[in-house]
Amino acid sequence: MNYGPYTTGPVFYEDKATNLFHLNELYQNVAAEVSRNLSEGFGKDIPITSGIWGGTYLIAEPNGKSRRRIWRYYCMVNLPINPTMSYRRNMEKFVGIYTSTMARAFQPHGLNLDLKMWGGELPFSNREMPNITIHLEDSTGTIRWLRPIISWNAVSWEQSIIYDAIRLVRELKQNLDYDKGLTLEDPQEIKYMLQDVIITYLTLKEIFSEEFLEHAEPIIDDAMKRFMSGLNEAEEIRKVYSTVLNNALIYGFEEGLRAPYLEHGLDIFKFEKWPTEKINWVPEELKEKLIPPVKNIFKTFRENIRAAQR
Repeated sequence: MNYGPYTTGPVFYEDKATNLFHLNELYQNVAAEVSRNLSEGFGKDIPITSGIWGGTYLIAEPNGKSRRRIWRYYCMVNLPINPTMSYRRNMEKFVGIYTSTMARAFQPHGLNLDLKMWGGELPFSNREMPNITIHLEDSTGTIRWLRPIISWNAVSWEQSIIYDAIRLVRELKQNLDYDKGLTLEDPQEIKYMLQDVIITYLTLKEIFSEEFLEHAEPIIDDAMKRFMSGLNEAEEIRKVYSTVLNNALIYGFEEGLRAPYLEHGLDIFKFEKWPTEKINWVPEELKEKLIPPVKNIFKTFRENIRAAQR
C-alpha cells in the first residue's frame, strides 16, 4: 500500500535551498511507510526510524531553511536486528522497497532518484553488523546524491545520531591526530572534514566541560563565519584545518564521549568491537543532555513555519 503525501510543505525553495523540517519529515514518513509494508509482508512488526544525518539543521534559519544549497543528502535509517532482515534476499527486497518509496516521495519535489549501488560499509562501524550505505543519484541535478545509511537496532533517529558521533569522531581523528600533523591536501576534502568537525561540536556541545567550551568555541565560531562568507581559497581552507588540528579539538570530543560510556563498561576506542546489542545504545546521561536540543530545533522550525502560514 502506498501512503502520502510525505511532507506538509515543499522541501526546496526557489533558490534550491532546502527546508530541513520538511526534509526530515519526508525521511520519517518514508520509514513509517516501509515499516508498515514490511510488517504486513513478513507478518511481524519491523519498526524503522529515520532522520537527517549530517547536522545541517544545526546551522539553519529559524524556519528550517538551509543557509546554503545542499548538494549531498544523507539520512540515518535504523532497522531492528532480527533473522528476517539478516538474509541477503530480504535485505535486497528491503533496499528495493526503500529506494522506490524514497524516489516516489521525492518526485513531487522535482527529484528523479535512481539506485546506483548499495552495500558499502562505513569505516569504524560495528565489525559484526556494520553500517551499510545506499547510494541514489538525482538525474535532474538538483542534488548530487542521496545516501541512506542503515544502522541496526531501531531507536529514535536522534539517539542514533548521538551514537554515530562516536564513529564519526574516530573517522575524523584519522586526519586530526596531533601526532600525524596535516594529512589532507585536497581543499575540497578538507572542507567536508571541517564541516563534520563543526557539526560534531554542535551535536555534542552540551556534554563538553566548561574549560573545553571556552577553548573550542572561538575556533568553531571563526570556522563557521568563514564557511558562511564563502570558504573557497585553498590557503584559507588549510589555515582553518591547521587551527583545528593544532588546538586538539578532536581530543575534547573524545573526552566528552568516553567517560559516560566507560561507566557502562564500553570503551569508545574499541567501538567497532562492541556487542551488537549495544549498536545505537546511548547512556541516559547523554540522551538527557543531547536529545532535547535537537527536538527543540525542529519544534522551533515547525512553529515558525506555521506562524508564517497564518
